[in-house]
Amino acid sequence: MNHTHAEHAPISSRWTLADMPPQTGRTAVVTGTGGLGFENALALARAGADVVIAGRNAVAGDAAVKDIQARVPQAKVSFRCLDLASLDSIDDFAAELQGSLDALDLLINNAAVMTPPTRRTTSDGFELQFGTNYLGHFALTARLMPLLVRSRGARVVTVSSVAARAARIDFGDLQSQHNHKPMVAYGQSKLACLMFALTLQRQSEARGWGLTSVAAHPGISRTQLLPNGAGPWSLPGLVRRFAWFLFQPAPQGALPTLYAATAPYACGGAYYGPDSFGETRGLPALAKVPDAALDGATQQRLWAESERLTRARFPAPGHLHAKA
Repeated sequence: MNHTHAEHAPISSRWTLADMPPQTGRTAVVTGTGGLGFENALALARAGADVVIAGRNAVAGDAAVKDIQARVPQAKVSFRCLDLASLDSIDDFAAELQGSLDALDLLINNAAVMTPPTRRTTSDGFELQFGTNYLGHFALTARLMPLLVRSRGARVVTVSSVAARAARIDFGDLQSQHNHKPMVAYGQSKLACLMFALTLQRQSEARGWGLTSVAAHPGISRTQLLPNGAGPWSLPGLVRRFAWFLFQPAPQGALPTLYAATAPYACGGAYYGPDSFGETRGLPALAKVPDAALDGATQQRLWAESERLTRARFPAPGHLHAKA
């Protein structure tokens, strides 16, 4: 992956929501109903986008919609059911969207599960974190490609994590069947998300899709991801509760993703994160891409394996506008 062009476009100013350009006329899908997903949806709705919040919990989704409508009375926001741990649900969601939208301008692959204490699997038999955080978003992006390529300048933003730094893709045990360590599996899923974002940009350039793929990470943010995954009384859950000052507020954690999604100067194939304290907090800046994410052979193998596992196919040149 040649990502050097991204390095020529540093963020020159301290970018905040006040710098977000109007999003009127753009349609966005954001995965995840709470935490960073909610902050992404709220900011986009406030800027005038037509926002679809996608998540597996209809109660949480409806609450998010009502919350946004209360804060932004003119918001165009709706909820649609999507379980990223089910390829059937992803297919149904994509078919429903294709039946109701002409094009999709922005897809934010944000939703995640983090460090459940025991190994769990998706309905298709994938390890829960790898299956939800990565394979689910891989399949979702593929299924939504017919809508994305009909947009003029669509963006796909895939959210990674600082946990990707120490991770590797273990092709011998992708589903953590032989050696399940929750944080290792989480790191692998987030490294895969970053590699997907980089490879998607290269594929778009090679195949003429006309979309821009960008990666982002939120640093360390105050959301329910840790207590929801590991449990409120686990060590991570207790750290989140009692060492809250180590975590930046969720609205600030969402800024790198929102920069990647909306800033005119955000580059395809770039990776954005917070600019301070080892990329754990601060305002959006170019993040360091771990060496493991730049290995071309691993990128290609991961893409091929992901297509095989999800049965998802990205369009070849000349088939850009075919219905999925």
